Amino acid sequence: MKTKNILLMGALAMMMAACGNDDDITTPVTPTHEQEQDANNTNHNQTLTTPEAWRLEFPKLKGTGSVVIVHKAVLNDPNSKDKGSYETGINYSVEWDTNIHAQRWSCYQMYANISNGNVSRYSVSPKGSLTSDSQYPNDIFLLSNYQFTVDPYWNSGYDHGHICPSADRLGAYEANYQTFFLTNMHPQRHAFNAGLWEKMEGQVRTWNRSNFRDTLYVCKGGTIDNETNIIKYIGTGINKIPVPKYFFMAILCKNSEGYKALGFWVEHKNEDHSMDKLGDYVVNIDELEQKTGIDFFCNLPDNIENQIEALAVDNVKRAWGLN
Repeated sequence: MKTKNILLMGALAMMMAACGNDDDITTPVTPTHEQEQDANNTNHNQTLTTPEAWRLEFPKLKGTGSVVIVHKAVLNDPNSKDKGSYETGINYSVEWDTNIHAQRWSCYQMYANISNGNVSRYSVSPKGSLTSDSQYPNDIFLLSNYQFTVDPYWNSGYDHGHICPSADRLGAYEANYQTFFLTNMHPQRHAFNAGLWEKMEGQVRTWNRSNFRDTLYVCKGGTIDNETNIIKYIGTGINKIPVPKYFFMAILCKNSEGYKALGFWVEHKNEDHSMDKLGDYVVNIDELEQKTGIDFFCNLPDNIENQIEALAVDNVKRAWGLN
């Protein structure tokens, strides 16, 4: 999905320097004029309308028929035990398909302090409304004409399946609360949501440690772009949403040695596969892009992107400890 160019060393040095501040979530990473004109990064996002889309967790935006929602929040509660790391910045982002009324993906960063267990998982009653104080509220950052009028998940037989997990955002109340927006959900069978999907999410959290990463860049979602990859629909009218047949994760790790990337691709089944080896679901990013039609990590320089995304799957498993 990329043009296979060779990157000049000078351009590489410039990009590595630009990425050095990605962990500073209080300052959104935006391209310089030189980076925008860099012919060695042929597939990067244009950032006139969404400057945050230069961040490394962002895949290539679909554009027509979709909107990008950037959720900003307090990321570490100043009243928590981690009083020295009070931050306000980007929590996670979503690309929302306005035609099919569903998200294509959620993307976010994981690094020191952002996931600290300062707060408990958000939970309130009553469960069925869409107001700001309900369990699964409408997204206040989504235009009102795209918002739900009733919650299609209730009594559908499907869980509210988090894409950016609540457990990845326990640094502050506001950050955790935002993960319960309906724009961050896909319908998931309970056996899948509480089984294999939860196991994959837990595995990602084991990689969120300082001796493994400087930063993890995560993009996750369910397949909605092709009717053959949709099981069915639930709800009606503006509340009609698809049930993805497959779910995916694309994970980029930046550390002192450079970059490495891994994909998970899993069929959405009403079966408990939590005892399966996660290595059985690993694909490289090139294959994940073919399966999803999404260009992941498009803001990397092309030569780095091409190298890490084409790595043989056995080498990917070895690099991530999933042999």
